[in-house]
Amino acid sequence: MEYIIIGIILLIVLLAILKANKKDVQIDLNKLVEYLGGKENIVSTETNLSRFKVTLKDVSLANKEAIQKLGAKGIVEIDNQLKIILGPESKQLKKYIDDLK
Repeated sequence: MEYIIIGIILLIVLLAILKANKKDVQIDLNKLVEYLGGKENIVSTETNLSRFKVTLKDVSLANKEAIQKLGAKGIVEIDNQLKIILGPESKQLKKYIDDLK
């Protein structure tokens, strides 16, 4: 009987830890477009699994620090492109930007 109670308590603790670690963070797409320098600054977009690749007219207008704070897991700048690791939101962001244009 004691082992069943201990098992149930451990299961509850495990579920609480898993739920706390799972981030259901919805990235604010409006802010992200703004931090990329606005829709006028965005030339093209591509997605590849969790990565979002955006080609910009002027990469200096992008606020990489703010993009990171929004929830990006990483950003790589190559010439006039930013490769942003967003997770599952990358496809949603591409669709949102395509709809803006």
